[in-house]
Amino acid sequence: MVSKNRYSISREKMVANQLVDRGITDEKILKAFKNVPREAFVPKSMKHNSYKDTPLPIGKNQTISQPYIIAKMMEMLNLSGKEKVLEIGTGSGYQTALLCECADVVYSIERIEEFTKKSRKVLDELGYYKAHLITSDGTMGYPQKAPYDRIIVSAAAPKIPKSLKDQLNNNYGIMVIPVGGSIFQQLIKIIKKNGNIRKEKEDGCRFVPLIGENGWKEK
Repeated sequence: MVSKNRYSISREKMVANQLVDRGITDEKILKAFKNVPREAFVPKSMKHNSYKDTPLPIGKNQTISQPYIIAKMMEMLNLSGKEKVLEIGTGSGYQTALLCECADVVYSIERIEEFTKKSRKVLDELGYYKAHLITSDGTMGYPQKAPYDRIIVSAAAPKIPKSLKDQLNNNYGIMVIPVGGSIFQQLIKIIKKNGNIRKEKEDGCRFVPLIGENGWKEK
């Protein structure tokens, strides 16, 4: 019980200091961050750092993203709670859980099967059964369940994959994706409406590379 209280207090401080103080205002997103235990998604050796304002390694050169950047990207999606969302890059499953709190249906693609299995276990333990996890090339999207109201990409693309744009809902679909080089990228918000695409540039960021047919090639 002491451990649970400690994490709960740290979670409340994270929301106040890392999110609210930095301009995150969407109440659904703030509530989601208060509800989802980040410590459940990080390696045991890193649990003491669960609520630090930083990304954390989860193995295989991948990370669980900084809480603020996840919140920023989710806020850019303009979620009402009724959307069907496609997440590219399940990773630890932390963002997947947050999306389950803020959307109706969540499909999440992960190229590393080990992460898919670990995430499924943790998400089920926490009751996030409506997250559909698939091991596949995320740069190709998941056309079987397209179109999607929202798409969020949790890795850096050299350019915006056409396959993902094509899977966006034509009636006000939104995608948020980091685009740029291997060291530094910029968050791009793509709004698709009546066949037209509009792009909005947001904050600079740094993500692991998006590996796949329509992304970076694996070294």
